[in-house]
Parts: sequence; C-alpha cells; structure tokens
Amino acid sequence: MREAGISIKKVEPKKPSGCERALAYLTSWSKTPEEWKFQKTRQTWLLLHMYDKEKVPDKYFTILLDYLQGLQGGARDKTVQKAEAFMKEFDSSDGEDPTLLEKCERIRQVLQLLS
Repeated sequence: MREAGISIKKVEPKKPSGCERALAYLTSWSKTPEEWKFQKTRQTWLLLHMYDKEKVPDKYFTILLDYLQGLQGGARDKTVQKAEAFMKEFDSSDGEDPTLLEKCERIRQVLQLLS
C-alpha cells in the first residue's frame, strides 16, 4: 500500500474527558471500594462541578453526597465556605432562573450534609 501511495491513518482511541474520568472515579468509589484509589484531581473536579446538573447528573450527585460525608480537612472547610458563598449569592439574586434554583437545591443538600 505504501508503494501505491496509500496512507493508512491509525485511529487513536478517544481519551476520556475530565468529566468522564471524574464520574468513573466516583462510580469506582461506590461500586468497588477495594479497587478504588484516591485521586486529588478527580476529587477537585467533582468539587468544582458538583452543582452543575449537566456535568454531574442526578444519579451521580446522590453518590457524590455519600462521598462528601468522608471529606476531611481543608477540602471539607473549603467546600462549606464555597457553598455558603454560593447561597449568599443566590439570596441576593432574583431567584427566578430554574437552573439557579436547581443549583441552590444542591447547595442546600451539601450544606446540610457537611454542617
């Protein structure tokens, strides 16, 4: 084929996105705890995006709430501080936006769990 000038392109497998990796990490924590290993980057991604229903669907959010119960130290404190700041921001807004209401409900759940 090379002699005929035909090039063959190798198709490289698509690498999972940060979202896919974080959700797989969470699923692993839930389903196979004996094989699960802590990964700070995955935890950080989850903590940054946990209020976004697009990135962390409801079925994963319930698992994430269980995961958050074990959160310790600075990560726990920072998560509570951010949630409280988001809640103050929500309280000062008009509260009409449905996506903001969904986010607020998640924030409430996290604050109830960690406070």
